[in-house]
Amino acid sequence: MAYGTRGFGFSYALTAVVKRLLIANVAVFFATLAIPGLAEWLAFQPRHFWTQPWGVVTYMFVHGDFMHILVNMLVLFFFGPPLEARWGSREFTRFYFLCGLGGVLLSFLFMPQAGVVGASAAVYGLMLAFAMNWPDAPIYIWGIFPVKAKWLVAFLFVVSLFSAFTGPGGPTAHFAHLGGLAAAFLYLKLDWRPAERLNRLRKATRVRRLAIVPRDEEEERGRPSLVSAWAEGDERRLLDAVDQVLDKISAEGMSSLTAEERRLLDEVSRRHRTN
Repeated sequence: MAYGTRGFGFSYALTAVVKRLLIANVAVFFATLAIPGLAEWLAFQPRHFWTQPWGVVTYMFVHGDFMHILVNMLVLFFFGPPLEARWGSREFTRFYFLCGLGGVLLSFLFMPQAGVVGASAAVYGLMLAFAMNWPDAPIYIWGIFPVKAKWLVAFLFVVSLFSAFTGPGGPTAHFAHLGGLAAAFLYLKLDWRPAERLNRLRKATRVRRLAIVPRDEEEERGRPSLVSAWAEGDERRLLDAVDQVLDKISAEGMSSLTAEERRLLDEVSRRHRTN
């Protein structure tokens, strides 16, 4: 499986977090082969949740056999770097583990006695995110057959859904796949990515600022304003305040904002969505 990069706006390169995840998964795989009982100790097992709570995270690094880890790592290798390059390492890491947690949650809700291992929920979430960012990107199955990303992910969703409710059961955790897809979809659609939201807000305020003709220039030209003087002044003050808040976030982080500053960001974000 591979993807074409023409028209994507980026060049392929292995990114930092993806590289660490690949190394960690491979290292854990060989460790579970060498150390008896380690796989069971790291897996998510509902009956042992209270004594092994770390399983909700560590299960993502445990794989049942060579083909299981090979497929998951290939998906991570191909789909992870463009997302990490676009979002940044911190946002990518948050998204990856959120999808993994969504997988274990849905699996537990529908199959409360079944154990779960593997990074499938997380990488299914990555595939969905890739398809939502580059829906028409060609994915080459076996390096030969091109399929648009959106149709490939839609096909995998249908297969997982059908298998989860009608399949005979077995080692494949189809509900975990669906949980990873669901977590990814909700996270991206509800836009809980603070960094992405702030970047869009910063771009929007810059565009709005460029659209406002400065008052002194208008007076020099002797032409009436495109908007009323009051509205123009209000807009300027609002954009100045947003710039100050965004600079404060860059320097000190989100936790440094006051309640009034948070309300200001929410108001500007609301106006931007409705305009």
